[in-house]
Amino acid sequence: MEEIKQLFARTYGVWPLEVTAITGAGSNRLYYRLKHPDGTSVIGVKGTSREENHAFIYLARHFAEKRLPVPSIIAVSGDEMCYLQQDLGAVSLYDVLRSGREAGGRYSLKQQKLLVETIRQLPSIQFAGAQDMDWSICYPQPEFNEVNVVFDLNYFKYCFLKPSGLDFHELKLENDFHLFAKDLVEETVDTFMYRDFQARNVMLVDGKPAFIDFQGGRKGPYYYDLASFLWQASAIYPDKLKRRLALEYYDALKKYIEVPSKRHFADRLSLFVLFRTLQVLGAYGFRGYFERKKHFIDSIPHAIANLGKILDIKRFPYPYLISVLRQLTLLPAFVQQEQANKVKVDDNNVDKTQQQYGPASFSKYDGKGPLVVRVFSFSYRKGIPKDTSGNGGGYVFDCRSTHNPGRYEQYKQLNGLDEPVISFLEEDGEILTFLESVYKLADAHVTRYIQRGFTSLMFAFGCTGGRHRSVYSAQHLAEHIHEKFGIEVRVCHREMGISQTLQANIKY
Repeated sequence: MEEIKQLFARTYGVWPLEVTAITGAGSNRLYYRLKHPDGTSVIGVKGTSREENHAFIYLARHFAEKRLPVPSIIAVSGDEMCYLQQDLGAVSLYDVLRSGREAGGRYSLKQQKLLVETIRQLPSIQFAGAQDMDWSICYPQPEFNEVNVVFDLNYFKYCFLKPSGLDFHELKLENDFHLFAKDLVEETVDTFMYRDFQARNVMLVDGKPAFIDFQGGRKGPYYYDLASFLWQASAIYPDKLKRRLALEYYDALKKYIEVPSKRHFADRLSLFVLFRTLQVLGAYGFRGYFERKKHFIDSIPHAIANLGKILDIKRFPYPYLISVLRQLTLLPAFVQQEQANKVKVDDNNVDKTQQQYGPASFSKYDGKGPLVVRVFSFSYRKGIPKDTSGNGGGYVFDCRSTHNPGRYEQYKQLNGLDEPVISFLEEDGEILTFLESVYKLADAHVTRYIQRGFTSLMFAFGCTGGRHRSVYSAQHLAEHIHEKFGIEVRVCHREMGISQTLQANIKY
């Protein structure tokens, strides 16, 4: 601390009025907030590696030249072992999202807006920040490559997999590691890979995101940072929110590159999600099992749950590795109580099983009170649902023009509420284009019905079997209307015997 105080005194001509240590997370660097007698403050940093400090100082100045939101460097000691940087305040995105995490991943609209702003800013760091960069200064490596990948995979093996006690064949696993590594580095782009892009490293300055702790960055694939952010183990972002943020990022990329197809983008992203998850487990194993840091031990169940979801959603061409990972997620020490519960719960924590409601609860509406919207999914083979309200108002949409997941064996026993089917439809993209038009029509109609005092409106989505495309569309329209207007929406997936009421949350 003494070196930091002396650097402050040399810079400002006065000693700091107050010095407060700032708690770090996984870093060995020491951070202090130094208060000037005039009431302003700066952040003092003392590192353990001159090369790491040099990398951060260079990157911060380089990004500042590109007008990117990072802390400015104020002063650096002669040996570069400590420096002063701009104080961006004490409020991180991680802090602001706390209530959403504690609610099990139910983030408010304000919190979701901040996440969108942050993820749309990421490409500016990766692409604009990479322009004219001297990659040789990056620490500890200038570039993400196959050697880095295999190192991190072995870090996972020795720091997490072996301590778990799971038996495995070393050579078979190593062979899949190398195949995995080759796939990850297959595409090369001159972009800056932040490497530790997470909510803790995003500060909110006047409500806008600014970025810190990028000293480990290097030249590398842009998918890595998106996977790192969205699948950060303790963040507990719901699957629906992850998909939305991934699409926001995909849209923001268009400013910098000719984007790949959504299917290619999703396939590449899934590889980095798997890699990042194994990398995180390796870090948690070392910090938790070996260094005995409770925060990291507590985060392991979330990371294991993430791994289980990834393996359920995507098929990877590394059979032995995937077999070992599946066994890992099933070890008694990691099995979560909620994994044993087979009841499916959506992002709003609403039970969708047949036992909760029967379709009969949607058969009648008494015509009294504020507007209630009813949304159905159905199979054309069994006919269009009858309008029992008596007013005949509403729309029937045919989903059969969109790509049908029911044609593929792995999706036949699933439905449009299941994550693998949702991913298939959204990666394909046809259903999203279809729903854009539906949303516009529905929004206009609901608005006028509310204005005119009507009490009942019906939407119905039909497809071949009434299990995949129509279910996805009906559920998403119901949630869209409920979120936008706050009115009661009743959704019925007729062929599956599943019904749900989204209660009104506004006063008339």
